Amino acid sequence: MASSLVVPVIDVHNYNFKELWPAMVVAIKTASFVALDTELSGLGNRKSLLAESIEDRYKAICHAARSRSILSLGLACYKKLSDKTADTYLVQVYNLTLLCSEEYIIEPQSVQFLVHHGFDFNKQYAHGIPYCKGNNKGGSDDRCVHIRALFTELLRARKPVVLHNGLIDMAFLYQSFYAHLPERLATFTADLSEMFPAGIYDTKYVTEFDLRLTASYLEYAYKKCKLDNSRSVASGGTGPHVHVEFCQYAGHMSSYVDYRLCPSLAAVEEQTDICLRFSAFGWCPNGTQCLLSHNTDLIVLQDEKGKEDKRKRRKRQRDKKKGGGELTENSGMLDGAPEKKVAHMEVDPDKTPDDQLGAELSLENAQQNEEDSKRTDCEGNINSTTSTATDDTNKKNTSDDVENSDHAANTGSQKKADAGTHRAGFDAFMTGFIFAYSCTLVNKKAAGAPVQEKEHENDKQLWLPGCLNKVYLSGKAAPLNVVKSTFSKSSKAHVQKMEMVWGGKV
Repeated sequence: MASSLVVPVIDVHNYNFKELWPAMVVAIKTASFVALDTELSGLGNRKSLLAESIEDRYKAICHAARSRSILSLGLACYKKLSDKTADTYLVQVYNLTLLCSEEYIIEPQSVQFLVHHGFDFNKQYAHGIPYCKGNNKGGSDDRCVHIRALFTELLRARKPVVLHNGLIDMAFLYQSFYAHLPERLATFTADLSEMFPAGIYDTKYVTEFDLRLTASYLEYAYKKCKLDNSRSVASGGTGPHVHVEFCQYAGHMSSYVDYRLCPSLAAVEEQTDICLRFSAFGWCPNGTQCLLSHNTDLIVLQDEKGKEDKRKRRKRQRDKKKGGGELTENSGMLDGAPEKKVAHMEVDPDKTPDDQLGAELSLENAQQNEEDSKRTDCEGNINSTTSTATDDTNKKNTSDDVENSDHAANTGSQKKADAGTHRAGFDAFMTGFIFAYSCTLVNKKAAGAPVQEKEHENDKQLWLPGCLNKVYLSGKAAPLNVVKSTFSKSSKAHVQKMEMVWGGKV
């Protein structure tokens, strides 16, 4: 089974933003790719956001982005280490608490969702990093250390950007930290293609169309990838796998760290009834009042058992056919999917806002395992510590020994993980992990051998060329292609911003 993992998330607010600015900029500039996630004050009309016409969807998204705000921004910088075991990443995770300086709508159900998962609105209003939406307000992001300037640094870094179900996130980021959203979708995608020349990747699209997972909501996809990754390492490292390392934050820096626990997957011997709605979508209308289990660990394990049962059933049918028997009806249908599981791309008509549109539910908390650590150096004069195994020869006995964390090393200066692990920063980490594992899995399968380390880390072929600039669309069999077509022009505001970005005025 997958081992426990403790992820250090740096809590960034208005009073430590300038102090942490240099480290964040270095993390972005030296990253191989950057994963992003947002927490929003609302999404507006849900039916409009799932309209049949993609242009109509975009109009609804624009209305939401202009009238609502980003409450927190998650930033996970993954740097591939060339001097370590292949596919080893140094990860730095930041959770920025934001406060829009303009009027905006905040929806009760969004508040309930966030509060249930530990979001502190008192802290947001007292310590949130202020920002203004739309076009520059008096050139504020040209003159000082500011969240809009940090977004500009991300653009200048020209790194691949990774999101999960990221269309709404991209629209909110554009409206909040860049410029007013253009009226037409084609103009928006044209702008995005130039803003992020190294490409945009959507892990929901990756899990749906490349990995073909039974479910694709964030928590499920992360736990499934982490479980498969740990099994590969435990088997002697013969299969594709990634290793993850984190920084060890000492001194007063430790007071900014929020440790997010991702416990190991643990099977329950007693029979547990799984909530089919939650199993398929990662959301249930009954919430915590549901009498059925929402345990993602059990859902992942149940789906794997369902696949194994189907394989055995097909094998028996093939053997029976060879022996002159007859195949049973529908013997080849729904290959690999558990019974009653919602098929890929199906939209749940009864869902509420925070389901399919990207607000994935959090991980369950569990007891933390105290494990040994390894240390290396990290940019920003911060020591780093290995959080997953990099020496397979010493860790072949059990899968729980595969990935190590140093959580016990500094318990005196660490914060205890909150009751809910749902945070923009932690969600960004999970998104990045899915992408890193998918790159390793898909590229090694395609090449039949490990990717050559001599390739430039920003070479698009190093990542997922089949998923480049393809953003997931709920209920659609095809993604949104982020390209600049011959029939569309970039927006005027974008052209002006690009001159500033590449002209070095920020």
